[in-house]
Parts: sequence; C-alpha cells; structure tokens
Amino acid sequence: MNIENLLKEKLVNALNSLGLEVSVADIVIETSKSPIHGDYATNCALKFASRLKKSPRDFAQEIVGILEKSGIEKIEIAGPGFINFFLEKTTIGSVVKKVIAEGDNYGRAEKKNKTINVEFVSANPTGDLHLGHARIAAVGDSICRLYDFAGFDVTREYYVNNAGNQINTLGLSLSIRYHQAFGEDVELPEDSYHAQDIVDIAASLKAKYGDKLLSETKENFDFITNYGMEEELNKIWRDLDLYRVHFDVVTLETDIRKNDHVKHVLEEKYKKYSYVDDGAIFLKTSDFLDDKDRCVVKKDGSYTYMMPDIAYHLNKLNRGYDLLIDVLGADHHGYINRMKSALMMQGYSSDVLEIELIQIVRLIQGGKEVRMSKRTGAGISLRELCEEVGVDATRYFFVSRAGSAHLDFDLDVALQKNSSNPVYYAQYAHARLCKVLSLAKEKGINIDENAASLSDSKYENDLLKCINDFPKTVESAAIKRAPYMMANFIQSLASAIHAFYTECRLIDESNLSLTSSRLALAKAGSITMKNALNLIGVSAPENM
Repeated sequence: MNIENLLKEKLVNALNSLGLEVSVADIVIETSKSPIHGDYATNCALKFASRLKKSPRDFAQEIVGILEKSGIEKIEIAGPGFINFFLEKTTIGSVVKKVIAEGDNYGRAEKKNKTINVEFVSANPTGDLHLGHARIAAVGDSICRLYDFAGFDVTREYYVNNAGNQINTLGLSLSIRYHQAFGEDVELPEDSYHAQDIVDIAASLKAKYGDKLLSETKENFDFITNYGMEEELNKIWRDLDLYRVHFDVVTLETDIRKNDHVKHVLEEKYKKYSYVDDGAIFLKTSDFLDDKDRCVVKKDGSYTYMMPDIAYHLNKLNRGYDLLIDVLGADHHGYINRMKSALMMQGYSSDVLEIELIQIVRLIQGGKEVRMSKRTGAGISLRELCEEVGVDATRYFFVSRAGSAHLDFDLDVALQKNSSNPVYYAQYAHARLCKVLSLAKEKGINIDENAASLSDSKYENDLLKCINDFPKTVESAAIKRAPYMMANFIQSLASAIHAFYTECRLIDESNLSLTSSRLALAKAGSITMKNALNLIGVSAPENM
C-alpha cells in the first residue's frame, strides 16, 4: 500500500468513527509543496465539516484527536482547517523496498474488470504516415500503455479503410503509373495520388509481372489495386514497428461489408430510425445528440462513410468491450455526436464510445515552420521525422502536451543534447543513476533496500515523495487518457533525481550505511524513471 492510501484509510476510519459515511474515494491527499507544511495534506475537515454542522478547524481537531498515528511523526492543523502530515522517515522510505521488489511492475495496478478497445491511426493505405498520424499514434499507443498498467484489459485496433473512393483512386493512380513505366503517354489526373511511392510501386509491378497487366480489364485493375494496397499497408506496418506501435487486431472494411452485412445492419437495426428524402436514406440522429439528421445511403445507392462505420462500431461492441475509444484527427469533431447517436439507437449509453480528437502539429526549425521535406519535396513523414530526431524525441514531444492542444514541434530543441531537451534531461537522469549503481557494484558495495534514509536531506525526501506519486499518476493519466500527465511527471522525477545526484554524496566509502541507503534510493529512482518512460514509449538508456 502506498503512503497516500495509508493516510486515506486512517482518515476514513477516523471519519467513520465521528459519524460520517465516507470511503477512500472521497478523501483527497495532496503532496505538500513546501516542507514547512509537512509531507502530505488533506482538506477533508473543510470538505465534510458542514455535514456535522461544525467549523472546519474544530472538526480537524476532532479528526486528529482520534486518528491512528503509527508512521506519522507530527500532525498540524493549518489555516481554516487543513491537516498537514509530517511522516516518519521509515514511513516515507518504505517505498524503496516496494519499488525494488516490484521492479518493472512498480506502479502497475491490480486487474480491473473492464475491457477497452482503442482504435487509432487507421490511416488509409494510400501513402506515407504523416505528422498527424505520428501524433495520433504516439497518443493512442501511450493511452493503451497507461490503461494496461492501470489494470484495464486493453485491445489496440487498426481499421483499414480498404473500400471506397480512396482505394479506387489508388488503383487508378497506380495503373496509370504502370502504363507510364512502359513509355505510354497517359496523363495522371489532378485528383490522383502523385507521391513518389506510387511510381515506385508501379516500377515494382513492372519488374515482377512485365507487361502482363497492361490489358485494361477489371481483373487486372483489381490486381493492381490490391497489390498497391498491400505494399502501402506493409510500409505502414514497418513505420509503426519502428515507432514502437503494434496492434492486437486489424479489421478490414471489406470484411465489415462482406455478405451485405452493412445492408442488413441498416435494414434490421435501423429501420425505425431511417427515412428516405429525395432518393437518399437518412438516420434520425437529431433525435439524440446530433444537430441534424445524417445521410447514410446516397441517391446512387452507395453508402456514405458513416454507415459502414456504424456497422464497424457495432461489430466491436458485439465482441464484448465495455468501452470503445477512437483516437482521431481534429477534423472529426462533427463525427462524435452522430456516431454516439447511432449507438444510442441500439440502446447503448452515450458514454460507451469516447472520442479523443488530436490537434494539428507544426514543425519549427530556426524559428520558422517547416512544411516540406528537403529530401523528397513532399510533406514530412513519420519515418523521416524519426530518422531526423529519433523515435524517443518524436514520441516524447508528441505526448508532451494535451492532444486537444495544437503542438509546435521544435526540431532544434529535439536535437539538443542538454537539459533544454526534456527527453535528454529525463534519459540522462536515468543514465546517471545507472552509472553510479554500476560503480558501486564494481566497488563491491551492497545496496540495503531495507534501510531507511539516514539523513535529513530534503533532496532524498523530494525524490522519495516523487517516486511514491508514480502509481497515483499512472491511475490518473489512464482514466483521463492524458499521456501528457506522465510526461509532466517524468520531468518532475528527472528534476528530483538530478538534485539528489548533485546534492547528495551517493558513494561515501567512509559511511557505508548512508551509502547503502542512498544507493537503494538511486535504484528505486532508476526503476521508476524506466517504467514512466516506457508508458509513453520512450527508452531508458543506461549509458549516455
């Protein structure tokens, strides 16, 4: 049990004894910002005093009077009724043994009985992953890592839109490039795909199949289209693998459309919610959360993108998930209420689907926005950015701010090898601790993980409290789907580690007892930093 939960349980017992029905979830414990206010504080006296018609300060006195005080050195009542706790060194130091014992699992919560499906990236297989996909991938994958560590059962899913106009355009573009590869004078339409990768795939087709596909038949067109789509998908998988992003499930739109499934969903599940207007079919989404009804079948009988998406979301829910999360670009704002409305038509709660909208990214270099790659003359891709600044910096910067906020990605900062680069600052903190632990091992100095801190150093205390905050931060960042909270924690932890390393003598062979306890704290700090970095997909090097 961590310190905050220990204090919460003591307070719950005291409050229940005073006639209040409260639970651990009702109690808030804050880490004190200044040592003069103790180690931790609570506002529970201010929060609950009115229930018993007492003044908060008098009520705080009553709470303190009956509180079980083992592990607590001193308690003070401050201001209008805040309760400040000064803990015994052994109480604060007990987290070190826990961290070392649990290792890579420190901060991992017990399993919760809740299954979550997170769909993210889901880029069309028609070209490179761009900066928007890169940010969505970083945020989506970090949300999954946080959920998993917080005890939820998480499935990562990628939805491949391999039907519809964009795939037909891919096939047309590739077919024309294939004919051009044989010297044919055929022009590529303006609304086709003009990127170099289409030219490269056409060259691959020519090398493998010669002129066998030049005859303009449906069979050849379908073959060329599927070949191009597979090539584009394989490139996406390679880029995501480089980016440390992997999926548990890949669902194809063509599978959702098989055997007229979308038609059956519309006719069997949405008949009473649909109507025909001017030859098109609409759903009555305005009866729920939407601002207007939405067309799902056009006059020509083809589906809008919405109807297959409805069938797909119902497919996910039929697999038994308690919660669906879509991580999408900011241009999908209007999508939220129409999809929630469609699911509500089937009796689902509006909150069975949550959609995280990720804002756009600007690359900045030399104080100016960079739009095009110097190498290709096209938009900068995920792979190119990773090759330029590294996977660690790319992933860290993309989650360092809330996904709902616009992000300026400063390439100059990302390339720095000093404390101005937050990634370097955090990784160097981990490497420093690893180096001193390695040196201690070479000298044959043992680490006593059971030893409490033997000094009054505020730097040790600050690091201990920061380490103790990690499980709470994981839980909060997971529930709020806010990886930036973990990035903020990493910076706080790095600051505490650097101060501890600089201000405390970690290896003092004339005082092995103090050395042993400080090395244990160093080991706990390194474990916590590694675990925190992993939750946003960033590595924790031992040497830098």
